Amino acid sequence: MTQSVAPRRVAYDTEEFAPSPADLPDVAAAVSRETPELPVPDATRVIVIANQKGGVGKTTTAVNLAAGLAAGGLSVLVIDLDPQGNASTALGVAHESGIAGTYEVLIDGAPIERHVQHSPEAANLWVLPATIDLAGAEIGLVDVPGRESRLLRAIERLTARHRIDYIFIDCPPSLGLLTLNALVAARELLVPIQCEYYALEGVSQLLRTIDMVKGTMNDRLRLSTIVLTMYDARTRLSAQVANEVRTHFAAETLPTAIPRSVRVSEAPSYGQTVITYHRASAGAQAYLAAAEELARRGSTAKGRR
Repeated sequence: MTQSVAPRRVAYDTEEFAPSPADLPDVAAAVSRETPELPVPDATRVIVIANQKGGVGKTTTAVNLAAGLAAGGLSVLVIDLDPQGNASTALGVAHESGIAGTYEVLIDGAPIERHVQHSPEAANLWVLPATIDLAGAEIGLVDVPGRESRLLRAIERLTARHRIDYIFIDCPPSLGLLTLNALVAARELLVPIQCEYYALEGVSQLLRTIDMVKGTMNDRLRLSTIVLTMYDARTRLSAQVANEVRTHFAAETLPTAIPRSVRVSEAPSYGQTVITYHRASAGAQAYLAAAEELARRGSTAKGRR
């Protein structure tokens, strides 16, 4: 019989107002100084973040885990595969129509390093931005040879020339060619699961897709990590959902659950992650803890290079 474990969590975030970013000079550098050194993975970890159910904190989890790892001294690249460009916005990089990024890599075969932008969130955090032009990539890829492995080839060329500790791929909430490219390119799948009713809705479909991809295009892909999001310690429902997820995915679920947080919701409107926007908030502390757990799970190294 599986024993359910209550998720480790920080206090529910009830703040209603936040300081202006102008009041927080050099906050990214300060976060980096205050964050413990994280272990370096033995090889580049390529992680796709996906969930067929919308509104589960997928992009929020992608950018905040990336920022948390970068604050710990690791080199991190976020590949934005969603035409809405929400990950690009949260990481403070330009992604207006016409700016080169993921579209040019997938359609034109451009090298990733040619179009990455540095994120002001951390010294060693980079972003391949997505623009609305990416919405046409699904059609543009239809007749392209090896259409489902375009991103894989681009990442292989990148990592052959540059050392990167983590690559996060943020997907659109659909199972089209963009998400398929991400699943083929990645070695690990990270699934954010919202602590609300129907939490596992869409996960079974995603797991079936993984099995299909593993059987035909990417045998290396595995479900490595589940992050519980929008945890409300005041409700019994959140605890029940968390226990259900831990029962089904005991080994994969991180100990820290991400609480509902006003700060987490506000941060993207300022072009920031919650980690630099308001580091003392419950949401920021939870994502920093989750980033450390993710790093220590996937490395045998003891510290920075």
